Amino acid sequence: MPPTDADAAVDPASTPFGSRDSPTNPRDPGASTDNEETLDLRLTGELLTLYEAATTPRATVTHSGGAVPSADAMPSVGRFPSAGAGAGAGAEATPMSTATEDLLDHIATWAPVSTPAGALHLAPVRIDRDVPLISRWMNDPAVAEFWELAGPPDVTAKHVRTQLDGDGRSVPCLGVLDGIPMSYWEIYRADLDPLARHYPARPHDTGIHLLIGGAPDRGRGVGGALIRAVSDLVLGNRRSCARVVAEPDLRNTPSISAFLTAGFRFSAEADLPAKRAALMIRERALRHAL
Repeated sequence: MPPTDADAAVDPASTPFGSRDSPTNPRDPGASTDNEETLDLRLTGELLTLYEAATTPRATVTHSGGAVPSADAMPSVGRFPSAGAGAGAGAEATPMSTATEDLLDHIATWAPVSTPAGALHLAPVRIDRDVPLISRWMNDPAVAEFWELAGPPDVTAKHVRTQLDGDGRSVPCLGVLDGIPMSYWEIYRADLDPLARHYPARPHDTGIHLLIGGAPDRGRGVGGALIRAVSDLVLGNRRSCARVVAEPDLRNTPSISAFLTAGFRFSAEADLPAKRAALMIRERALRHAL
């Protein structure tokens, strides 16, 4: 995840929040990929019909918002590279609920939320409009260290498109503060993500990855305020979600500090494929106490 607040022990201008460490693997997060055992079951015609109805892929719904003003590069946060897609080999192995369900409860319709830094709105990313700005952020050395998406705009476009073309378990968004896009977020179903193999996941656990675009917004408490606001948005709009989770790199002290400031608690260390992470959790039951 991206760099956090100035109060942290590490220079927030040089360490972004979070990191890109969760390999995309849309298979059932609870299942092992090694030595799997299967049963050859013969289904009746009626059962086959019910099965096909229950597993028919959902139609992709694209939400488009109004134009978002451009802004200078801003600080970034990292992520666990998986949250994204649902496309690709093995994608069909993850169970779905219904053919019309939105896995993240229509993020495009979530209202702006007030923060100490201004009004924050999550605007789902549009590749044609937003990739140049996000790519510029990804090429900030402080961001690139954790996200590992530095390079031409095509690198960022591929990363974003993988999520947009997936089954909706991860939604990339711009964080628009008082009308200015200044951060990048990925809101994802942690319980359907490979991350779920590394901690005791619960149904509808929702994860966040973030990146704060420009250095002027880093190190002055903005990160913690925005993380709290976005986790409040998740809990306020996803009634089935009892916990918001994050997994910043254990070395990313500013990021961990920002999550603690935002009301998350440190739950455990987790060995993920590309990093050792600090598992951070914010629970609905403690939402107003921390």
